[in-house]
Amino acid sequence: MNKSRFTDCLAEDYALLRDAAASVDLDVPVPSCPGWTMSNLVQHVAEVYLHKAVVMRTGEWPRPWPPAGLAAEPRLALLGRAYGALTAEFAARDLTEAVPTWYDPDETVGFWLRRMAQETVIHRIDAELAAGLPSARIPDDLALDGTDEVLTRFLGYFSPEGEVSHLSDADGAAAIVVSSGGRHWTVRPSPSAEVTPVAEGADADPRAIVSAAPDPMLRWLWGRGGDELVTVTGDPAWADYLRRLLVATSQ
Repeated sequence: MNKSRFTDCLAEDYALLRDAAASVDLDVPVPSCPGWTMSNLVQHVAEVYLHKAVVMRTGEWPRPWPPAGLAAEPRLALLGRAYGALTAEFAARDLTEAVPTWYDPDETVGFWLRRMAQETVIHRIDAELAAGLPSARIPDDLALDGTDEVLTRFLGYFSPEGEVSHLSDADGAAAIVVSSGGRHWTVRPSPSAEVTPVAEGADADPRAIVSAAPDPMLRWLWGRGGDELVTVTGDPAWADYLRRLLVATSQ
């Protein structure tokens, strides 16, 4: 996916998120984000957009964050202002320009364009669920890119936070394969490893294969749908193990 495509996806999902939020009372709960209302969701997305705009504009992590007074702004107006600030920074910059990120191997504007497109598609699903609206289909290219991102840049980069109940024979050799849209990723979980190695390509003898079309796969990986979205071949306990690891590294 190139800059134009990411920008288009970001714009489309932002519009869907905004329209869903505007269609209901902001006090409605967000079922996919326990404890949040639509107001919390909109404020969160706005704060994320503004934070990344400041990072790109200044080249530094803003501290303290969020700035005083932000919570007092009307939520939808704040969201629109934040989106405008974010997209103005993307429009003014080359994707290769160096900026701080949390992912040391890629400290560029391109990292944030990809991340914001993926952040937005997941949270517009949250907004649709809260508003009781049919959820728009995720385009295959964006969904496959998001699958790669959450597996390689979250699961494959962060140590799990909190307690993860590991399978007793997870010795680093056993594999789980994620398969979608003709692409495959091999995950090798180990309770002794700080991070979970992930590589594109399919292991020949995995404990489980989790497969789905691109849209339902991305939803499943981010916990925006249940196990009915995917097909598991092999031991379903290993698919559940993968979900626990994702929760511990991507929230």
